Amino acid sequence: MTQVTRILPSSAVMTHPVRLAQAQDLADRLGLDGLAVDPDPQGSPSALRTALVAWSAASPGAGHHLVVQDDVDAPAELLEIVAEAVSRFPDEALVFYTNWHARNGGAARLAALAGASWVRAVPDEFTPSLAVCLPFATATAFRAFARGSAERHDDELFSVFFRGRGRMGLLAVPNVVEHIGTSSINGHAAQGIRLAVCPTSAADAEPLLARGRVLEEPGWIPYMRYGEGFIRLAGQEKDADGGRGHHPWREALPATGLTEESVDAARAAHLPEDLVARVADTFGRPFAEELWTHCLLLGRQAAHAARGLGPAPDGVPGAALGRMRRSAIATAGPAGLPPERRPEAGPDEVRSMAALAESAVRTGEDLLRAHSSTL
Repeated sequence: MTQVTRILPSSAVMTHPVRLAQAQDLADRLGLDGLAVDPDPQGSPSALRTALVAWSAASPGAGHHLVVQDDVDAPAELLEIVAEAVSRFPDEALVFYTNWHARNGGAARLAALAGASWVRAVPDEFTPSLAVCLPFATATAFRAFARGSAERHDDELFSVFFRGRGRMGLLAVPNVVEHIGTSSINGHAAQGIRLAVCPTSAADAEPLLARGRVLEEPGWIPYMRYGEGFIRLAGQEKDADGGRGHHPWREALPATGLTEESVDAARAAHLPEDLVARVADTFGRPFAEELWTHCLLLGRQAAHAARGLGPAPDGVPGAALGRMRRSAIATAGPAGLPPERRPEAGPDEVRSMAALAESAVRTGEDLLRAHSSTL
């Protein structure tokens, strides 16, 4: 068999002088081309200022450019995994890390449960920017678009840029890039522990990303933040506020075709009291019940999305899909906690929340199969 040699993207690590050693270590370990240092480190915090330096390092000969931030970890195979993805999606903006919370986190978790390896980012939220690869022409266009902007968050401006082009980025569902630490130069420390929605080994991620299915339109998306469940509605970006508002799940249900009565009936019939009690022991019963209901809706919608995906392609191991699913379920509970309570989620608490979430997801999937006209 002929060995295919892929052109690796050019690359840069965004950093600030206070993290220079950390950034250099990351670049050395991953074989990245160099560092993009904040050109005004004494100025007001601005990720965009450093991002413009990083995207200016794009090499036209490489065809694509990868930018990672300095507070991540990733396997030695990262560049090869990115190059494989680029060869599959040469014209796409590819995002290799997604936060475990909020709307894009919900979209990625839903996709993992549906058996998809990529999902289109939603247009009404920031584009996670910890590890992004752009075609050279797109990187050039973004620099021109962003130059002179008063926005300091590159992730917010990415979404404005992609919306204007009519095509959001593709989120890699299995995440080989992980966020490390809780400090934030750009003012996000109040969000607490922020981790990947679906941490995955390089060995599993490679076939999933190279050959796995793409979920282009997940429909409505359950997500959980600060202990409460919400639903991102399809087309929400057209709202007067640009879709940035949060719709509590009960208020959003009519737009999904579901009813409070059907959800409440499912909870009354299937809520596992033993698992609820284990989670409630640390985080309280209201959170435990809200997590279960959130994951019930997630399982229902993932099963619905899976119907439109078709069978898994050849070369996508079933075991890897199973591990991706379990990974996405395991982060649902910690991600749904208020930031100040996430440090309380030790291994035992995470296992308890994962067991509760898994029971709800399975109930949601079963209910769709049994009663597709209602829940």
